[in-house]
Amino acid sequence: MAIPHANDTQSPACTRKQAYTFEGVDCPVCAAKIEDRIQKIGGVASVCVDFSRKQIRITTEEKQQDSFYNNLIKEAKRVEPSLRVKPLQKQDKNPEDSLSFTLTRIVVSILGFGAAMFFNIPHLYFLSFAVSGYDVLLKALRNIVHGKIFDENFLMSVATLGALAIGETGEAAAVMLFYLIGEYFQARSVMQSRRSILGALDLKVQQARLVQGLDTTLIGVEDVVPGALVRVLSGEKIPLDGIVVSGSSSVNMQHLTGESIPRSVKAGMEVLGSSINLGGTLDIQVSKEYDQSTAAKILRLVEESASKKAQTERYITSFARYYTPVVVFLALALAVIPSLVTGAWQTWIYRALVFLVVSCPCALVISVPLSYFAGIGRSAKRGILVKGGNYLEALAKTDTIVFDKTGTLTSGMFSLIDVRLIASASLDATYIRELAASLEKHSTHPLAKAFLSLDAPYAAMDVQEVAGKGLSAYVDGRFVVAGNRALFQDLGIEVSTQSEDEATVLLAVDGRHEASFILQDTIRSEAGPLIKQLRALGVKHLAMISGDSQVHAERVAAELGLDEVHAALLPHQKQERMLEIAKERENLVFVGDGMNDAPVLAASKVGISMGSKASDAAMESADVVILADDLHEVANLLQISRRTAAIVRQNIVFALLVKVLALCLGALGYASMWIAVLADTGVTIIAILNALRILLYRPSR
Repeated sequence: MAIPHANDTQSPACTRKQAYTFEGVDCPVCAAKIEDRIQKIGGVASVCVDFSRKQIRITTEEKQQDSFYNNLIKEAKRVEPSLRVKPLQKQDKNPEDSLSFTLTRIVVSILGFGAAMFFNIPHLYFLSFAVSGYDVLLKALRNIVHGKIFDENFLMSVATLGALAIGETGEAAAVMLFYLIGEYFQARSVMQSRRSILGALDLKVQQARLVQGLDTTLIGVEDVVPGALVRVLSGEKIPLDGIVVSGSSSVNMQHLTGESIPRSVKAGMEVLGSSINLGGTLDIQVSKEYDQSTAAKILRLVEESASKKAQTERYITSFARYYTPVVVFLALALAVIPSLVTGAWQTWIYRALVFLVVSCPCALVISVPLSYFAGIGRSAKRGILVKGGNYLEALAKTDTIVFDKTGTLTSGMFSLIDVRLIASASLDATYIRELAASLEKHSTHPLAKAFLSLDAPYAAMDVQEVAGKGLSAYVDGRFVVAGNRALFQDLGIEVSTQSEDEATVLLAVDGRHEASFILQDTIRSEAGPLIKQLRALGVKHLAMISGDSQVHAERVAAELGLDEVHAALLPHQKQERMLEIAKERENLVFVGDGMNDAPVLAASKVGISMGSKASDAAMESADVVILADDLHEVANLLQISRRTAAIVRQNIVFALLVKVLALCLGALGYASMWIAVLADTGVTIIAILNALRILLYRPSR
């Protein structure tokens, strides 16, 4: 039967992307095998089999018919015969139902096991065994029929059926029961981790209230076009990005940026889709269609994050593929060779069965990817979107951070720090400030905003602005010019000083240079504390690259105590300089925000895009997107990544030590099947719970 797919809008469908949800795959190793098989098929550009989210996402090199995707799924089922798929958008089964059924099986199995033990009714062990282990036996049989032998289902089936064969019915039932409990914990933990992310990213608004004249109509957000007017009532989510046309309110942007303090908005201000309107009614002119909105981009980034696996995660997956066949042959050797020498077949078969139960690699193959998934989820709750476990792992090793200057370490807003009168000035300082402020309030240039704090008592007449140079007007009956040296040269005005600081606005009155206004780009208030915190976290080298002049960049670097600064760079030169630094410092991270940072973000080992107003190009190029306009989140991200890496190491060391010890004890006859169960399922449960600790982690400042 043909398998339908998510984009079933026409027949025959021609698409480049398909998404499915799946069941019947029990571990990340099996998911990785499916991914590898599909990836090798001609025409497939990329595939992600996300075990944590139970999704398969396939991208093809060109548009394909339904039959092509049907064949891909058939190939996947050859690898994993128990695989069952459904179109992602047509999923109707509640994951809770499966967990409830598993919990019911556990309860029935425990009752049967308890009755067999306390009332000495051995046959009830078979009931417990059948209830808790029937699906394991069926999967093992199905896989054997399809030529897939060495997996955990095979290990558990051989071990428990062998135990039944030598009369250890209670221990066989216990193995299956505890294995089922471990599977329940695993499924519950994965679902909880997934729910944590989806809860943090509950972004999509289904409908928008479209305003047309005096009428309002509810329509799907996908049908709203840029330029349309939508109305958002108090308590509702803003459906799409746009500009407030009328009304004022405060909006909660915590799901988007991690900011806990609501932001005040009024007419003319930009608002982001999925933020919550906490106050009055807002009329908003939509600026972007849904697919290009901030919320849609964030959701896509999270969906793509699982496709980029950490190196440790890939290593564990590869390790498990070779590990399982090896332990099967070792168990076989343990059962046969000593028995041929001693003749004690039952003793050595029992030890081999214990060896098989212990050898299941569940704790490793589940806890490692779950740890990275939980780390990504914890970051998402803070408004930090990490595009893959590989970037989270790389961040944990960071020892060098390179910052962009303007908009990242500085606000990009200039402030007036000094007014310097020339030696022969004929007017007093207060009057000169008033003339300059009265003139500059007519300019939209970023430097003009630095004059807004000054008194501007005069009206300006016949204002003329020359792009990139400055402006002139008649103020209080005088001809006033404010601008740079080039404008003064054009007007034939002599400049009385040769030295100019970071940003200097020259002022002339009636054709005579009277004063110079010294402006500076304001360093962000959190930049200094961030640098100190990064030093405390062990980041050894902090650098800055900038397109501004060397003088300006060196001032910021000196004030913040940076180790290295490079200035006056074009976008491609920024990238080249960053790559030069990376040759000497492998674990380098770049932090930027602007359009001109996109090449550097794309080329760096880990590129971090800062702020909710970061350019679309920067967000697309970056490996990590921090939505909040708070530099402290860079340090928080490093702490989360390091805590995640520490938990991964803990789980690997703990699982390997316990298993090696239990394998040795089992082979020497000092461990029973009960110890084997604890060494397998018990370690798995502990490792899973340890992995989920990251969801509760709070970075410190």
